[in-house]
Amino acid sequence: MDGRNTETPLVFLHGLFGSKSNFYSIAKGVVQRTGRKVVTVDNRNHGDSGHSPVMTYEAMSFDLLNLLDMLQLSECILIGHSMGGKIAMTTALLRPQLIEKLVVVDISPIQTTTSFPNYITAMRAVTVDDDLSRSTARNQAERQLQPYIEDFRTRQFILTNLVERDGRYTWRVNLEAIANNMDYLMSFPEFNTPYTAPTFFLGGANSPYISSKNYPEIKRLFPNSIIQHVPGTGHWVHAEKPHDFINAICAFLETS
Repeated sequence: MDGRNTETPLVFLHGLFGSKSNFYSIAKGVVQRTGRKVVTVDNRNHGDSGHSPVMTYEAMSFDLLNLLDMLQLSECILIGHSMGGKIAMTTALLRPQLIEKLVVVDISPIQTTTSFPNYITAMRAVTVDDDLSRSTARNQAERQLQPYIEDFRTRQFILTNLVERDGRYTWRVNLEAIANNMDYLMSFPEFNTPYTAPTFFLGGANSPYISSKNYPEIKRLFPNSIIQHVPGTGHWVHAEKPHDFINAICAFLETS
């Protein structure tokens, strides 16, 4: 997505079970506000990206570094949500010279406990009839997700992964690889050298993923960081309060 100026471009990384489309409307809003170039990325085993049994944060970080190289971006501002936030932190800690600033959305550099394993169980339980219209297929899948996932918004998010291939409905994400790597995805690699450039941790006020008990580890690895929470939001901060999200990001970009 093209901007009008030569300022450092922004790169958005989605979370587990997400895709680059999660950030399309946010990206448009940020381009309008800042004129910067914005790139939205599908992480491996998600969206249109390739599938691999390997899902370490280092491997996903190298995917990103290869993409930056291909796009001839010598520097970027990295914005990552959830798993994407962990990829972003890993990349900044491994290759700090490439990352001018870092934004981490609703996740900390620690072991995380989530209900994501339940989502895998739910998705595996879904069987959709062949040759249905897209809306009928989605409704059929949604009914089957309901016993496992109470929250309507979460079900809708999971359903963004339902795609039609050769007349059959299937999940676009590599469910096997995600299931096999779940313990790893919930953890975070060990680092001793901090990332000292400006970093912004933006959490949902109703979400547990950036809490005061995580602050010491955040400050150890990201000493030049500020932490904020968006009132009235859970884990999907950018989806729940997009205007507040864009305002917070733009305010951070404007600080030196």
